[in-house]
Amino acid sequence: MLPTVLTDRVGGVGARRKTMALTTSLAGRVRNTSLPKSHALLPLLEAVVNGIQAIDARFGDDVERGRLIVRIKRSPHEQLELVPAGPGRMALKPIVGFSVEDNGVGFTPENMKSFETLDSDHKADMGCRGVGRLLWLKAFDRVTIRSAYDDAVGDIRGRQFRFSIEREVEPGVEEDGLDDVGTTVSLDGFKKPFQQSALKSVDAIARDMFEHCIWYFLRPGSAPAITVTDGETTVSLDDLMNDFVYSAMPTSRIEVKGQQFDMVNLCLKSSTRNHTPRLYWCAANRVVVEENLTSKVPGLYGRLKDETSAQFTYVCYLSSSFLDEHVRADRTAFDIPERVPGATLTEDVSLNDIRDRVLKEVETILAVPLSGAREEGKARVNEFVSKRAPRYRPVLSRLESLGVTVDPSIKDQELELLLHGNLQKLEATVVAEGHAVFAEVGSARPEDYAERLARYVDMVKDINQSDLAAYVSRRRVMLDVLAGLIRSDGQGRYSREDAIHSLLMPMRTDSNEIGIDASNLWIIDERLAFHDYLASDKTLKSMPTTGSESTTEPDLFATRLVDTPVLAAEGEKLPLPSIVVIEIKRPMRNDASEGKDPIQQCLEYVNRVRAGGVKTASGRPIPSTPEPPAFCYVIADLTPTMENRCKYAGLRPTHDGMGYFGFNESYKAYIEVMSFDRLVNAATERNRAFFDKLGLPSS
Repeated sequence: MLPTVLTDRVGGVGARRKTMALTTSLAGRVRNTSLPKSHALLPLLEAVVNGIQAIDARFGDDVERGRLIVRIKRSPHEQLELVPAGPGRMALKPIVGFSVEDNGVGFTPENMKSFETLDSDHKADMGCRGVGRLLWLKAFDRVTIRSAYDDAVGDIRGRQFRFSIEREVEPGVEEDGLDDVGTTVSLDGFKKPFQQSALKSVDAIARDMFEHCIWYFLRPGSAPAITVTDGETTVSLDDLMNDFVYSAMPTSRIEVKGQQFDMVNLCLKSSTRNHTPRLYWCAANRVVVEENLTSKVPGLYGRLKDETSAQFTYVCYLSSSFLDEHVRADRTAFDIPERVPGATLTEDVSLNDIRDRVLKEVETILAVPLSGAREEGKARVNEFVSKRAPRYRPVLSRLESLGVTVDPSIKDQELELLLHGNLQKLEATVVAEGHAVFAEVGSARPEDYAERLARYVDMVKDINQSDLAAYVSRRRVMLDVLAGLIRSDGQGRYSREDAIHSLLMPMRTDSNEIGIDASNLWIIDERLAFHDYLASDKTLKSMPTTGSESTTEPDLFATRLVDTPVLAAEGEKLPLPSIVVIEIKRPMRNDASEGKDPIQQCLEYVNRVRAGGVKTASGRPIPSTPEPPAFCYVIADLTPTMENRCKYAGLRPTHDGMGYFGFNESYKAYIEVMSFDRLVNAATERNRAFFDKLGLPSS
């Protein structure tokens, strides 16, 4: 147990002082120390920073004389780690520990005393909180330290001890006659949860170490020579500095509610694997939090281009005495609120206050490359809207005015979602503006009322045009899908009729279950987009419009009142309902015999409907009429048997030879038989003007 001395005064005047000793549990402190698995290498990085500070203490401004070596220890016997292995690369064995060697000032008596005191104030002015050694024991079973230092008379003295939860600080044999000053910290027994979450390769570990300690490389005087060794492979952090940084930009100083913050701005080379623009929140000369800046500044997506078109990635290292004072003991976060309620009335600084000011500064210092990125993003949107999503063209200028910018490399699906989300925001704005404008009707109107009304009407017009464009685009897509369904596959097989059926109308449904937009019956006849009742693959008995007991299932059956495209609009306006029956056959099916005649089947459905007690979709009876208008559509390829059925029915061929039509006097029914090619061609021709207007292919 590590003792803590507390002095207190008890009793009244003249009472003597009483000393009490509090005992601190090292195991308890370690247990209560936070170390997220995402920061599994933080204990190692703390040891590296301690080594750099020891070198600073020994060499001062001549820090380049310093050297620090990190050695990765791997298990010689355990199973290989299953990590991706590139060409010529072997899978890596598990990491069991690290050693950190430096030629710094060493464990002097003062440093040793500080090490043995939890929450020591030693090196507090450097941002040290005395918790690094607790993190060691959080992730490793034991720590061994061998150190040499100059004593008071200039002799080199040696010190060796072990550190663990069970035995705490366990002194070893002191050594004399050593050649040089320095320290080796051995971290052994890497605990499984952290071992499995930590980076595995020497390159990745060196890169993480470099980014964590980059402050020391950017400061005046630079950093000592630091290398990371894994067996025979060694990575120099100095080389990473050369490979990593494209150029340094001017350092910025900003102020947030009286607090000063320094921004070290870097352009990283495009060859670096991480192209994400980042903000590093630093404290005590260390990286504490990494934040992704993607899209937080308009145009800031991945890599940017400078005046020479060379690509780079922007990163910023933010530091401040304010951040030093408010970093948590484990150095994984800050005790600063994300937002301060009522921030306009208080001088308390929040993370959001700092972030907003940083982003404004970033937008200023990157003005030129951001402008270029925005233009590329704008071109990407225009290309996508022109070729794939014309519905957004009427509102594109309005979306741009809202500050909508995109990554030029964004995928089509992500871009569609982004545009759709912003269109919804625009629609919500229009609704709110409409309520505000019309609320003033009948009252004393403000001077700008006419201007606001005109602005509102223009916005409504643009959104209506967008809706129409979306509707027309959807038709183009449906026709493309249908054209694909009627083609044969590589084995000469054709789609089943249920696939085409589902495209025209969802199966096993009626118009009480789905909306009008869910069907695509306009492909057959524009008038079929408006109906009173429509059922798909339902028995006649189940249809409220028929009153029939028959279990025969027509493919599609609809009733529509004359002069009333949508009956629900004005209730049940009677009389004279019309009947529409549609039959769909499999493409190129050649079995239209007398017993499977689709024309005769349609006519029999018409008779069954006329014979039953017909009702509206809401169940109201329609007065009996012996001859309600009937329309029968048969969608089938004109195979030999199908053509014979058309001739038997007395139908006439269409002018293009791709269908038949006629009127059956006995059944009082108009009949049209169309091949799938005629179906697609006719629908395309009817919509050609709309497709051309939107720049969509019409064939």
